[in-house]
Amino acid sequence: MTPGTAAAKAAAPDQAGPRHEPRFIDLAERYGLIAALAILVVVFSVLRPETFFTWSNLSTILGSQAVLVVVTLGLIVPLTANDFDVSIAYVMTLSAMMVALLNGQDGWPIGLAVLAALAMGIMVGAINAFFITVFRIHSLIVTLGIGTFLHGVTLYVSDSMTISGISDGLMNLVIVDRLLGIPLEFYYALLLCILVWYVFEFTAIGRQMLFVGRGREVARLSGINTDRVRRGCLIVSGFMGALAGVLYAGTQGAADPVSGVSYLLPAFAAAFLGSTSITPGRFNAWGSAIAVYFLVVGITGLVFMGGSSFVQDMFYGGALVLAVTLSQLVRGREEQQF
Repeated sequence: MTPGTAAAKAAAPDQAGPRHEPRFIDLAERYGLIAALAILVVVFSVLRPETFFTWSNLSTILGSQAVLVVVTLGLIVPLTANDFDVSIAYVMTLSAMMVALLNGQDGWPIGLAVLAALAMGIMVGAINAFFITVFRIHSLIVTLGIGTFLHGVTLYVSDSMTISGISDGLMNLVIVDRLLGIPLEFYYALLLCILVWYVFEFTAIGRQMLFVGRGREVARLSGINTDRVRRGCLIVSGFMGALAGVLYAGTQGAADPVSGVSYLLPAFAAAFLGSTSITPGRFNAWGSAIAVYFLVVGITGLVFMGGSSFVQDMFYGGALVLAVTLSQLVRGREEQQF
């Protein structure tokens, strides 16, 4: 297959050949996760109507998980180009800590503290990209090392303590002010989801990311600057990790030195689970967002049913293995159709 043919088929998958599976199977793949989410909501609402099926619980789920949605969206950007960014959770933690220290302790205006945190995320993304694309080190190794380094920096600057005193202005814009009873941070995550979806589906850079992820050598021979695409993805991931940290700081009104670590596993689980839905075989924004709330609804419902704290780790761990397995099966079937 020539590079031009591969590009043409990727750009117009519906014309690449006849579908071998029945229409209902195709619909089940695309919207099965939505159906599963709806079933979970109905089941837990029937079993625990006094606690689960309430508007306060729904608004809490939608608002409190916006940070996880942003982290997951940040992950799928480099994942689309076949790079891992394990450091995103540590960028998030350091970003929240910078906001707390600069604003809460040093008296910086909240706007400048936020800008400094976002600039840090961009810088970390650029450092990751430098080592990955210049020295050809695997992204998993580089980002794990950089992330561990950032964790040490966070512990050092915070003296391993939770830092509070963040401006009420940030908290108002994130968690206090509401629209239709839902915190504004949910709408920020929704807008970001729309932006990522648009870039992936309707822009040239989105198609280039997909080509690079499916085959770097083929993409390079087709005239795509693969290193530039990968660098851009990693920088965007760093920025979105820092943005998640700002939202976390605004949600909690404080920052602790280990907050972001707990977001890494569910974010990867949601990213891979989301790649089996909406646009099966590809990391996509809507599938990722739906997967986040599927996982969160499942855990919330189990907790309301009397599940212990270890249920969360078991649920996320099992979901990650299952999600990666399903993602590989779906991707393999999609590639066989071309």
